[in-house]
This record gives sequence, C-alpha cells and structure tokens, in this order.
Amino acid sequence: MTSTHLSIGDLARLAGLSVKTVRFYSDLGLVPPTERSPAGQRRYDAAAVTRLQLVRTLRALGLDLATVDRVLRGQTSLAEVAAVRVAALTEQLRTLRRQRAVLGAVAEHGIDPKETNLMSMLSDDDRAALIDGFLDAVFAGLGLAGVARSLTPELPDDPDAAQAAAWLELTELLADDGFRAVLRRTAEQFAADRDAAVGDRTPRPDAVALAIEQARPALTAGVTPDSPAAATVAATLTERYAAMLGRAAGADVRTRLAERLATAADPRRQRYLELLSVVNGWPAEESQDGPIAWSRAALAAS
Repeated sequence: MTSTHLSIGDLARLAGLSVKTVRFYSDLGLVPPTERSPAGQRRYDAAAVTRLQLVRTLRALGLDLATVDRVLRGQTSLAEVAAVRVAALTEQLRTLRRQRAVLGAVAEHGIDPKETNLMSMLSDDDRAALIDGFLDAVFAGLGLAGVARSLTPELPDDPDAAQAAAWLELTELLADDGFRAVLRRTAEQFAADRDAAVGDRTPRPDAVALAIEQARPALTAGVTPDSPAAATVAATLTERYAAMLGRAAGADVRTRLAERLATAADPRRQRYLELLSVVNGWPAEESQDGPIAWSRAALAAS
C-alpha cells in the first residue's frame, strides 16, 4: 500500500473517524476518492487525510455540511464563515444565559411561571415593548427624558438569579396600570414644579428629594414628627421648596408639598426603585419610605 492508494479503512483510521462517516462524506463529494481499484473499491491519496481532518474540524465548530462544502470549494472563505458563526454563537450564548437565569430564579426564588411574564426576559421584543409602553404611559409629553432614563430597567445579557428574580417581579409593576397612574401623577407634579420655577434654577425643584434630605438627619437623631424640632424642620422644608419655586412659603405651597409627598408615598414606588437597582446592578440606596412618611407626618402635625 502506498500513500496514494489508501483504502477507505486506512483513511478512516488516519483521520480518526468511522468508515461509515468517511463513506458518507465521500458520497457527498466532500472527500472524493482519487481512483477506484479494479474491484471498484475506493482509493484515496494522502491529501484526502488533510481534507477529511478539515471537514471533521469544521463540523466540530458547528458548520453545516453545505457551508463546509462551500469552504472546501473556495466559494467562501473560512474567515467569512467564522465571522457569521461568531455572531450566531454570541446570540445563542446570550439566549442560554437568559434561560439559565430564568430557570435559576424559578428554582431558587419559588417564582410561579403561571403568574409571571417569563417571555419578557427571554424575548428582547417582549421586554422592549413592556418597557417602552411603561415609559410612554408615565413620561410622554412631559419633557422628562433624563428622569425617564434614570428609571429605565436594563437587564444585562448575563443576569444572575437575583437579577432575574428582580426583573420578573419588576414586570408586574411595569404592567400595573395603577402603578403607572401613580408614577404619571408624580411625573406631572415634578414637571409642574419645574415649569413653575422662576428662572434657570439648579437644581430643579424636587419636593421629594428635598423632603428626604431634610428628614433623614431628623430620623437619625430620633426626632419625632410631632415634636417642636420636627415643626422647625417642616418649616424649613416648606421655605426651601417655596424658594425653589420662586414663591412665598404660604399655605398653597405647603398644600402643594403635601400633595407631592402623598403621591410619592405609594409603597410600590419604593419597591420599584429597589428592584431597579438590582436589575441594573446599581448600589442599593437607602429606603425613601421612612423619610417621606416622617416628612408627611411632620407637615401634618406642625
């Protein structure tokens, strides 16, 4: 036997494949025989070993037989095929990571798939539609693009189980018409304060942020909302809010401030912020519920 007259068995042994597989590839024309013996048996040359090993490698990389044939015939380059394959594998990996995260969330957090929109995590289109619908319902026409961005969930391509669980809970809030109405009212109040402000004020008027800033030190110090010290804080809060609006600190400003805080006191708002931080991978912030409730009580008592 010479290297130019390999039998199909010899070729299979040298290439590390079964005779059946070599025959299959040969029948497809991927590794055609060089000649046939007088008895009709296939004979291959040494180049067939290299060609067959290339076929084996390309198949192991996930290329289909038609693509392998085009590469062998020089109809497309391996570099071009590799670029397309890399893009496809990247998308497959992203999908697999999402699937793993969903299954991990279901397994670890006891999520009921019958009551949760799992497709909002698995499907980019479903997720985008849910987020866009939410943002449009809350912020459309108010000129608050920056605020909208700060409240936009962005699930990473490779979420962990905690992020997956947070996202699945978040979808319930995103689709909650009642919660959308609360945030819409909050956004309208914020926009009204912005429009009522005199001149180009920095920072923009934000009653909720101002109340939290004023209340946290009082809470830390153990000041009760019905104490004289709390009345002083409430008066300062009202005055600072009025100044941001460019108005006198009268009863109308106080009422306006109380309305802003009442809207912000919805517990779903705080839960949304907590879930948003988890999904987006942001550092957890202190709860706003306590300072908002304290400010409301201090205003009511003073």
